Amino acid sequence: MPNSDAGEKNGYVVMSNAIGNHTANVIQLLISHDHDITLFSKHFAYALRAEATALDTKSGLLALEVSPNGKDLQHYIRNGYFSFDIEAKGGPENHEKEVHSFDKIPAEIHKKDTGAYLIRCQLPESVFVTESRGAVRIPFILGMNAGVSISAYEAELNIEARVRNLSAGGCLADMSIEDSLSLYVGQIVPELAINFPNGEYYFSKGRIRHIRPFGSLGRAAVGIQFTDVSSAMTRDIFQYVSECEREAASRSGLKENITPSELFIPRKTKFITTEASKSEKSKMSRQPAMVPEVLKVAQQLKVVMMFIKNRDIFSEEALYDCSDTLIDCVKDDRTQLLYALSFLRGQPDWVRHAVQTAGVLADMLIARDPHSGLIRESVVGALIHNMGKPLLIGKQMPSLKINMNPKQRFILKQHPLTLLKKIDALGWRPTNACRDIIENANERLDGSGYPAAKGAADLSDRIKLLSVIKTVNKLTHGRNGAAPSPPLEAYRWIHGQAEVYDSAIVVEYIKHYGLYPIGSLARFPGGFLAWIMNVDAKGMPNQVQLTKNLAFKDTSIDTVLTATDFHQIGALEGIVNPEDFDIKPPH
Repeated sequence: MPNSDAGEKNGYVVMSNAIGNHTANVIQLLISHDHDITLFSKHFAYALRAEATALDTKSGLLALEVSPNGKDLQHYIRNGYFSFDIEAKGGPENHEKEVHSFDKIPAEIHKKDTGAYLIRCQLPESVFVTESRGAVRIPFILGMNAGVSISAYEAELNIEARVRNLSAGGCLADMSIEDSLSLYVGQIVPELAINFPNGEYYFSKGRIRHIRPFGSLGRAAVGIQFTDVSSAMTRDIFQYVSECEREAASRSGLKENITPSELFIPRKTKFITTEASKSEKSKMSRQPAMVPEVLKVAQQLKVVMMFIKNRDIFSEEALYDCSDTLIDCVKDDRTQLLYALSFLRGQPDWVRHAVQTAGVLADMLIARDPHSGLIRESVVGALIHNMGKPLLIGKQMPSLKINMNPKQRFILKQHPLTLLKKIDALGWRPTNACRDIIENANERLDGSGYPAAKGAADLSDRIKLLSVIKTVNKLTHGRNGAAPSPPLEAYRWIHGQAEVYDSAIVVEYIKHYGLYPIGSLARFPGGFLAWIMNVDAKGMPNQVQLTKNLAFKDTSIDTVLTATDFHQIGALEGIVNPEDFDIKPPH
């Protein structure tokens, strides 16, 4: 039986009369479940993983161990203070992680041994932070939840996010990095609406004050200041802040006999299919070994873009680490990498396309000459060449996900020049090999490319190779409302454009990847659908991961078969579009 002084809230065991340091008690509750701790810096694009090795809930002393892996800890601890995020899963039935921030905590660094450091810090007495203007900032802790809808560029774009803290002066919104790239520091938000679980709303205008990575899940923390606040709105927001403070105090056991706020009593109960969540978690545990590495590259690209756009910081080291990761993966097991690249289907198109084409470019360049000194620089160029696209997001083009009109398509074609101008302003000078990729990746043999309409004589062999890789990738993935083409159709189309693409390179590509590329979704007799994991010397699949039998549309399969088992599903019929069968991309 649990202690009579304890209760349970959203999966967290909460003491009814917490003593000692309030912040330490909250952290103790968070780290009592599965959790990750990350140190973040507003001046560096990497987040560092840390582990809590000691926590005194009475005195508020916290010890974290961190291995910076060659990174300078001074990026994270400035003037004796550091900041960190804790991602915690609320309980056995709650598979969604919550992220909580702890800012400007005084700390001392002690070197333990080679590559390992101990950070000793004194936690504040309360998680309720008093801001510079005297307002109290309330963190949404231990399952507290509210949504915020942000109308950017007036009626053109609406971003849905979660509130992570609230004060009379503004809020911290948690959103995907992809959505955050539609915003910029200093931007005026025409309207935002905070909606609480009981159905109440608070409406305001706002201004974006800061944007940074949030935790390690590919999220962004966006600070928003409330603006044009009337006296009635001021009265309302102070009431909401007071209710949030009461709810946080109730959940954390700060004081006795505090009743929860009605703001956080849901108007409608939402049922969570725990079995589906468990199944998804089980699939995550069976991911191919290289999938986390590939997803890390995709996330790091988005963080690099965030720092370029909102902090005018170019993270060269992070970008080269991404390149090295892909090259190492090719050398370790190219088959696993090619399959892992298919797990990017749910990423923003500019990120998916960049990482997939960079991975394939690395694979083909290594096959040509594994000792070439141009491989690393070429892969860096392939990773970054699309970054001018999110830099163009603004009033005329509020999102990269819209069906673009002719004017917006014209604007988008300026993305190589936009990127080159930006990195030049930031003082980064790419090598000639890297700049060649950034500048010319979209040029074509016949001069029909952009931005400079260069011809064959002006294009390097690596550009001719990358143009084939990029075009195959574009044709085999849906974009701008157009359905993807099967690989065979894509090959036929591109091979028929001899004046645009180098025919010898097209043949080289087809021989290298075959008619049934790794990562494609194949259909077999009887309605079996399976992801191709490997192919034999003739380019025929010899290992697949079954995902569905169309005879049972509501049931998913997760079974790996090798060629010796193919008699169970029959002969391969062809490559199909996952969206036609509502097959979600692997996560």
